[in-house]
Amino acid sequence: MPELPEVEVVRRGLERWINGRTIVDAQVLHPRAVRRHLPGAGDFTARLAGARVTAARRRGKYLWLPLDAERGPGEAALLAHLGMSGQLLVQPGQAPDEKHLRVRITFADAVGGELRFVDQRTFGGLSVHPVTPDGVPEVIAHIARDPLDPAFDDDALHAALRRRGTTIKRALLDQSLISGVGNIYADEALWRARLHFERPTATLTRPRTAELLDHVRQVLTAALAEGGTSFDSLYVNVNGESGYFERALNVYGREGLPCRRCAAPVRRRPWMNRSSYFCPVCQRPPRGRRDAG
Repeated sequence: MPELPEVEVVRRGLERWINGRTIVDAQVLHPRAVRRHLPGAGDFTARLAGARVTAARRRGKYLWLPLDAERGPGEAALLAHLGMSGQLLVQPGQAPDEKHLRVRITFADAVGGELRFVDQRTFGGLSVHPVTPDGVPEVIAHIARDPLDPAFDDDALHAALRRRGTTIKRALLDQSLISGVGNIYADEALWRARLHFERPTATLTRPRTAELLDHVRQVLTAALAEGGTSFDSLYVNVNGESGYFERALNVYGREGLPCRRCAAPVRRRPWMNRSSYFCPVCQRPPRGRRDAG
């Protein structure tokens, strides 16, 4: 599933191309693509027709386009959740339809091209929602800011970690605490910080939390510079291009290969229906959790 860097790459591409353009029509080609828009496909199309896109915004893994419409400026937004395989592609109008094209959005100006939502597995979707006073779609207002947001509160996160009776990787993936960090980047940041994924959050000192956040930001920033991480062809940017950060991964997906820091074989453990990759030497398990090593 795309994580913060991948969604941010898409957001940047959309903002350059879509800002200020007025939507003429939205054609829903598969009902599941708008299932989160509860009033249905007809209302979805009606809400978009005539609306002007004013920007492209993101919080964590969610992307939205603020809309100015006849009912008033800044009251609604087109929310996109990419799911496992969703793609937002900018395509020339004459380009052949993709096999898994789900929604087509066309515009009024002469710039040309259209915005297409393509989703092979149909886990993602588009929907229109009212927004909060600070412009966030109400349906995702509960999601925490991400660590690349200038308004992210490091001290508040540390206090929350100390209060929570949980482990550090669970906390990093808790979207109510910190958004945008998924399984891949959590493993990479924990490796850089020399922290085992089962380390209790209550044991983290303030300097240790600050150090971990620094590593989280470094990993996300490095991935963003490479266009994200692509393990298959399902993640692409608005031009249909894949990211290259997988070439720089230190532990994720490297089971049995030497740790880039100490040369010990990287290990993998099942974790919450996923996998955790770590170095058994650099990332010692907490006491009483030797089975995790």
